[in-house]
Amino acid sequence: MNIRFYKDPETGLPHIYNHGVTEDEVEDVLLNPGENWQGRRKTRNALGQTQSGRYLQVVYVRDPKPDSVFVITAYELTGKPLTAYRRRQRKRGRR
Repeated sequence: MNIRFYKDPETGLPHIYNHGVTEDEVEDVLLNPGENWQGRRKTRNALGQTQSGRYLQVVYVRDPKPDSVFVITAYELTGKPLTAYRRRQRKRGRR
């Protein structure tokens, strides 16, 4: 999968770095999402667990090229959103 990242205009680095997330973690979630749904304005949201055990939400859009996405942002799930995600996964028989 080809993954491109939104770059912060001030730093020129991927915006996900502002949230303490790495490219590898984003790839983990996109390749094996626990949930994936349509967001606003053609965006998609993927929730999942990285290989290191962190839970992330990744906001992205599909590129016109096959098997390619543009990641807008990604951040760690904490608090109530994390609890709700884990509950939904248990109901589905995952983890």
